Amino acid sequence: MNFTVAKKLNMSTYFAENGEAIPVTILKVSPMTITQVKTKDGKDQYNAIQIGVGKSIGGSKNLNKPQTGHLKNSGKFSYTTEFRTDDIDGLEVGKQLDASGFQIGELVSVIGTMKGRGFAGVMKRHGFAGFPASHGHNRPRSVGSIGQRYPQHVRKGLRMAGHMGTQQVTVQNLQVVDVDLNQGLLMVKGAVPGHRNGIVKVVSTGTVKPLVKIVVEKDDKKKK
Repeated sequence: MNFTVAKKLNMSTYFAENGEAIPVTILKVSPMTITQVKTKDGKDQYNAIQIGVGKSIGGSKNLNKPQTGHLKNSGKFSYTTEFRTDDIDGLEVGKQLDASGFQIGELVSVIGTMKGRGFAGVMKRHGFAGFPASHGHNRPRSVGSIGQRYPQHVRKGLRMAGHMGTQQVTVQNLQVVDVDLNQGLLMVKGAVPGHRNGIVKVVSTGTVKPLVKIVVEKDDKKKK
């Protein structure tokens, strides 16, 4: 399974060989270093690898003391995360991985943290329609009724105004458009979650599809 950690740069347009314009998000990638291998037979009881990346991806933020002590024999990293994988053969601490395994046309899932929207109302946060703008309504964007007399409290999970954003979001089945390891760039079709310079995780689904649609022109067989 292919996976990598990347930094979201910006969006752009990629022109395919047939002239089709493809909207892409440009991600910056760099080699990752394995900092820990977790096995199902060990104390973790599941197969996964922990990787670390440098400042070019993780930024200049320093790790806390427990993380620094955990990585004292692996090197200095500004960001660590892990990927679950069943195939851990040949993976060992200190080995470097890159994005060379991704193919053009491969479908991937991108995991990131969505932008923070602050304190938002119900119309923006949940898509409420709002009240009519006339006939005595002076608060057309309010939430309205939040319950009846029983059970004398607001039910859990009721959609109301509150903090919006800063949640982990996974966008599935995005397509890899181009891989440039010399410049450390990975282009993915469509938009990915998060703000500019945010960290995202890219995981392959194992499916490869044609990048552009092949249009076959059919001859007009109708007899005049």
